[in-house]
Amino acid sequence: MQKNPVVFWELATHDMEKTTAFFKAVFDWKIEFNERLGFDIIPATTPANESIEGGIFTLKRAKLPFIALYIQVEDIDAKAALIQEQGGFIVDEPTETPGGAKICLFNEPSGVTFAMLEPKRSSD
Repeated sequence: MQKNPVVFWELATHDMEKTTAFFKAVFDWKIEFNERLGFDIIPATTPANESIEGGIFTLKRAKLPFIALYIQVEDIDAKAALIQEQGGFIVDEPTETPGGAKICLFNEPSGVTFAMLEPKRSSD
């Protein structure tokens, strides 16, 4: 398995319904509204590794539409520090989600936004 793989993506748009309808019509994607998350989800498909899960939502804080790729990491705080050491910028500090995972948005040196995800730690 690739170290620090891309495990999720999201698309922020001005009109979630219109964007969702576009991807359904053009690519025949199965897209469902997720009540818990509050946005549309494109579920990962089977067989495994055929696609990764993603989401479409309407912009709230950002001014322009964007797509973010979520990179899975083992230690999000250490990676956030390394991003800054390597010339990146932390947009949103590592934050725990209601499900126990941690997320962090960052810009690589040229300004492109990415996200990191640290899965919920199992309570062995």
